[in-house]
Amino acid sequence: MADQEFDVVIIGAGPAGYVCAIRCAQLGLKTACVEKSPTLGGTCLNIGCIPSKALLQSSEYFERTRDHLGGHGIKVGNVELDLPAMLARKDKVVETLTKGVAGLFKKNKVTHIQGTGRIADAHTVEVKGEKESQTVTARHIVIATGSEVVPLKGIEIDEKRIVSSTGALALDKVPGHMVVIGAGFIGLELGSVWRRLGAKVTVIEYLDRIAPGMDGEIAKEFQKLLKKQGMDFHLGTKVTGVKAGKKELEVAIEPAKGGEGETVACDVVLVSVGRRPHLDGLGLEEAGVALDERGRVQIDDHFATSVEGIYAIGDCVRGPMLAHKSEDEGIAAAEIIAGQAGHVNYGVIPGVVYTEPEAASVGKTEEELKEAGVEYTVGKFPMLANSRARTYDQTGGLVKILADAKTDRVLGVHILGTAAGELIAEAAVAMEFGASAEDIARTCHAHPTFSEAVKEAALAVGGRAIHI
Repeated sequence: MADQEFDVVIIGAGPAGYVCAIRCAQLGLKTACVEKSPTLGGTCLNIGCIPSKALLQSSEYFERTRDHLGGHGIKVGNVELDLPAMLARKDKVVETLTKGVAGLFKKNKVTHIQGTGRIADAHTVEVKGEKESQTVTARHIVIATGSEVVPLKGIEIDEKRIVSSTGALALDKVPGHMVVIGAGFIGLELGSVWRRLGAKVTVIEYLDRIAPGMDGEIAKEFQKLLKKQGMDFHLGTKVTGVKAGKKELEVAIEPAKGGEGETVACDVVLVSVGRRPHLDGLGLEEAGVALDERGRVQIDDHFATSVEGIYAIGDCVRGPMLAHKSEDEGIAAAEIIAGQAGHVNYGVIPGVVYTEPEAASVGKTEEELKEAGVEYTVGKFPMLANSRARTYDQTGGLVKILADAKTDRVLGVHILGTAAGELIAEAAVAMEFGASAEDIARTCHAHPTFSEAVKEAALAVGGRAIHI
């Protein structure tokens, strides 16, 4: 006999799981959420999005104070880094937000069950806790177990000298030289943190470009700005091994297309080559839950798996591994379970790299439109010509809008510049409502603001930007 019975049991309390749990409860469903970690929020809140943004903000303050305030007429004298205090602030931010999620569970009467969940059948979840185990049953089960770091063959992560993103958030001293393997969003962000704090940073990427999936023009300009800041890049290069000496690590590299190899000496190696669904020990095979060709839980357009009554959302299913995508899926899945019409528009999911400047995008890239044979027009506006950017002394980057050549409907927006992560929301709203570039161009934007660059780029689609 089951210990507890629910309408919905969700396995995993990351952005997908906890949001799904809260929405289920709001819809009147008796809901439980199983989470193996002692704190809620998953990777994003505990060892991902939130702590990395806290360190990005702190390190930006440090670098700006040390190197740039003098130009604003502010004399600060000798600037010193208190790394323990910076890390403590990061931990406090995480603690506050995880407690906040726990408070939301309590407020919405979501039952939190700590332990490792395993699916026994379509309506049963076995939960193994530290001291005892229990069984819960539900009419519906939602898999929201998230993702984990992809290891690199032959390289053992010890989270001290050879680290994943988890270890890179907790280094006890600034490395003299950090090598980042992988030029994706996570690698660039964490590399930026430690570069600002004083480390030499070398980024090694197998592909011949940084930020795979980003609009090519934006990626090239992005790399130029990061290089200008002091970040070194080895593109089209593969890592063949890491040898640990007493004092240094030796990273063996060679051209991706073949050729003579070399070694790069460093203090810390950050392995950041991607993430994969975390599904080990979940009992999916025994329960009959099918996986797709990439090892993700296979779902239909309503998040249903191959087993009736079992759903899956978040990083463990298809689509970009982004917290906000996972949250939207959590809400949509809850509404579908409750008999409503939940929906996620996968064509309008923004992505942001939280460096300085930030890089943000939503919709199609030029490369994707060309491949699909879509005729389009382009409007671009440089941040150099934006008055607010000039007053901030943050003039790197541009706004780029891609619109359908026949209908003028916005197909993609790509922004490189300060506050790009905030500016992209306007583009996402515009695209969600099927707006044209002309609609954005005709909308009055406050002056002086960074958002005026979006308006000017929209004007540029029609060849009539004002300030260039």
